[in-house]
Amino acid sequence: MILYPAIDLKDGNAVRLYKGEMDQATVFNDNPAAQAMEFVNAGCEWLHLVDLNGAFAGEPVNAAPVEEILAQTKTPAQLGGGIRDMATIERWLSKGLARVILGTVAVENPDLVRQAARAFPGKVAVGIDARNGRVATKGWAEETDVMVTDLARSFEDAGVAAIIYTDINRDGAMQGPNVEATAALANAVSIPVIASGGVSSLDDLRALKNCGAPLNGAISGRALYDGAIDLKDALSLLRD
Repeated sequence: MILYPAIDLKDGNAVRLYKGEMDQATVFNDNPAAQAMEFVNAGCEWLHLVDLNGAFAGEPVNAAPVEEILAQTKTPAQLGGGIRDMATIERWLSKGLARVILGTVAVENPDLVRQAARAFPGKVAVGIDARNGRVATKGWAEETDVMVTDLARSFEDAGVAAIIYTDINRDGAMQGPNVEATAALANAVSIPVIASGGVSSLDDLRALKNCGAPLNGAISGRALYDGAIDLKDALSLLRD
């Protein structure tokens, strides 16, 4: 399993939200590129970036810090938030981003996901964010009637690189991930699944690793910043 340290960007800073609420943001680093280098120097093999402002605006807002991260590190990075058309996908990939994450458009314009996945093999992931099993879009502000597993299965033949599954009620709450729902999703599709939301201890990572499903990896943010998870211990655990 891969550990994806999260760098969530709001107003140019690396922050963490509580259960997806933009007005409940804690700033952990006002230099996101320096934060990225900390993770890279500790041995992380991937970076998970989120443009929080962009998710609400529907277009990239924190482009400058993302570009600075890409310029300073050669470690693969995936980015979500406000990526909703082919031009934006092409622009980010041309700047050296390893993978774009499509969330809102996966619900509203699934054909774009399929088109992008064909055009850029291995470089398009689908972000599925859910409350109580139902998909939420537009920075988690709008809930839909679409069920998580139904959406994931609809992309089985699309060639997407991964599904990033976030349980919104667990995100930033340090209450542990929804292991059962994550495992159920991973067992329901052949697409690699990355767990996100609530990973707050080594025990959480151990539970995901041993959940009975072939998870690609797990994303953690607040716990790494707070020190609740020791990064080197986490990397060692997931690599064994």
